[in-house]
Amino acid sequence: MAAAPRYKRILLKLSGEALQGAQGYGVDAEVLRTIAEEVKDVVALGVEVALVIGGGNIFRGLSAAASGMDRASADYMGMLATVMNSLALQDALEQRGVYTRVMSAIEMKEVAEPYIRRRATRHLEKGRVVIFAAGTGNPYFTTDTAAALRAMEVHADVLMKATKVDGVYDKDPHKHKDAVRYARLTYLDVLARGLNVMDSTAISLCKENSLPILVFNMLGRDNIRRVVCGEELGTLVCAE
Repeated sequence: MAAAPRYKRILLKLSGEALQGAQGYGVDAEVLRTIAEEVKDVVALGVEVALVIGGGNIFRGLSAAASGMDRASADYMGMLATVMNSLALQDALEQRGVYTRVMSAIEMKEVAEPYIRRRATRHLEKGRVVIFAAGTGNPYFTTDTAAALRAMEVHADVLMKATKVDGVYDKDPHKHKDAVRYARLTYLDVLARGLNVMDSTAISLCKENSLPILVFNMLGRDNIRRVVCGEELGTLVCAE
């Protein structure tokens, strides 16, 4: 008998880089297919799923700003990249029979709905996957912060951050064989130790509103379903 889900409503944060796979740029069709199938499996459990996707596989605002571009202009370009990724994932999900809505913080009604909190909540209640695009709609805020904000606005039970490693480590596990993975951390631990979980604004938002963050490896098959069903994967960041 399949395990019952621990969470009723989740917000899944994916990096743009996760979509590029091994090709180094753009969207890898195989990665997109795998993510869509895993999300479909979770929806089949009766879990309400919202997503936020970064745009780093297409354009990184911070990198462009560091090269001399105006930061606000660079960030808006990054927001447009998240819309492209969101539309790609929407297509992959709908090809698999999953009803999906893309809601953009920047109005572009020809391709996405405008973000309206009550409408987003209603979509989730009806079993539709909601993809929040264009970050917060404001420059100087990351998609991590957008994920934390949207998770709280729609009253998600948990913010799940999918990464390429199986949790939060005291140092980079790809460079240090003796790196230690934490099973559980507090928000203050993350902020005080400068751990690479999410940016400090996102962590502070979650701390102030007691929203747990679960960091896990998205590369393992069925990992999204496994964490939703309560398996002890990754690192949990919470109040105590």
